[in-house]
Amino acid sequence: MKAWLDEKLPYVDEDDEKETERWEGLVSTLNHAVEIQEFLSYLDKNKPIFVLYSNYFRVKPIIHLSNLATRLANGSLDDDAYDYGNNCLLKLLGFTAQELSDLGRTSDPSYKTTDIDSFREKLDQRSYQLNAASVELTQQIIKVWNPDDKKAEASRLRLTADGQYLKVVVEDNLGVEVELDQRSEGFQWLVSFFIVFFAEAKGKHKNTVLLLDEPGVSLHALKQREFRKTISLLADENQTIYSTHSPFLVGPDELDLVRVVELTDRTDGTKVHTTVSSSDPAALLPLQEALGYDLAQSLFANQRNLILEGLTDYWYVEAIASLLKEAGNASLQDKIALVPANTASKVVYFATILTSHNLKVAALLDSDNAGDQAARQEVLIHRLSNKRILRTSDYAVPKIEHAEIEDLLRDTLAIIAKADLDWDITSALGNASEKPIVDIFQKQIGKDFSKYKLAKAFLRWSRDHTANELKAHEVEGCANLINAINAALK
Repeated sequence: MKAWLDEKLPYVDEDDEKETERWEGLVSTLNHAVEIQEFLSYLDKNKPIFVLYSNYFRVKPIIHLSNLATRLANGSLDDDAYDYGNNCLLKLLGFTAQELSDLGRTSDPSYKTTDIDSFREKLDQRSYQLNAASVELTQQIIKVWNPDDKKAEASRLRLTADGQYLKVVVEDNLGVEVELDQRSEGFQWLVSFFIVFFAEAKGKHKNTVLLLDEPGVSLHALKQREFRKTISLLADENQTIYSTHSPFLVGPDELDLVRVVELTDRTDGTKVHTTVSSSDPAALLPLQEALGYDLAQSLFANQRNLILEGLTDYWYVEAIASLLKEAGNASLQDKIALVPANTASKVVYFATILTSHNLKVAALLDSDNAGDQAARQEVLIHRLSNKRILRTSDYAVPKIEHAEIEDLLRDTLAIIAKADLDWDITSALGNASEKPIVDIFQKQIGKDFSKYKLAKAFLRWSRDHTANELKAHEVEGCANLINAINAALK
């Protein structure tokens, strides 16, 4: 149409303003239409190809090559999930099912070949490629399955051809071979994923955008974290987008890559947020769990750990250690981490978790009823032994039967409570020298008493005072406690 307009240009009367404007308007409209079409054509040529990988794909541990070749030739695939995975395995090896089937017919009397050298060369090539694929898959799987274990459980994945059968077997660190379907569901999925991915990424799906729908749902949580690193490596060659509800597939160091997807109202449709925000709290749950897990890992940062019943115990031990260190009486080892467990009953859980990571652990328990119950738990004794279960009554001077950590500082705390909190227990303390100071506070002060307020008052006091202002017996008891903690965690 533009060419036709160009031909008619000589006939346009230049003196006819209306006719000239009409011609220029047509040309402008056509130029705009051509530009739009060129832009759409450019987008069409450069639009990415998206490839969806589903948990549906699997690779059979034993493939009958002749039957598979027949089904592929006839287009009669009776199990799309397995046949797709099996076909990908053959692509990875660089053979068709028919070629491998022909190479496996050496024992068939009806099968004859005149070119022995060519046949032997093909057999050798098959062997080389089976071995190369086995090595590559094994290396990738160990990165996820046993990244830090030199004696990895899945030490080698082997692809072997025996007659009309192509087998996928796993050889453990003892040299025992088992078929793939005898391993866990997560391991089978991982093997199938790598086979399908490597086969397709090297072929028609090169430079495509990979879409993974809930990858690794059958993997153990910690193996999901390792698989997340694998996904990042895959993204070097193929841009990768995956959906997940698992906090272990959300990296706290990759929040800039996270997009929260929610569907709260079907009339509005699905929303993809460009920031880490959502109107639905449930949509943020995987992120919260991922950050919570990452924070919890800080528990395992120190080789030596002292578990305390609660936050106030943490404050007292930290303040006591600081005062004694400045005075040169005793010094808590710098590498010992103080871990408050919130309650005495939870000390055993913290001890179990920390000791399972091969860390040195001790526990400081009050000598009250809650502390006694915790100290008698067989699991705690088994995990720590009696030498690493410290009781406050053993360090209070003079000794008090059911002492809590406050009893190490009972005289000073009485003075601080009276001056800062207007809690006067002086006379009651003198008449009950063998009674825990917390019980005296609760009886004299009543519902207004708070262990948190008392501990905070001592913290404030410790900033402006020294250990020399503590009573002599208090310094002795506190020093004994610090030395006992060091000895338990040396």
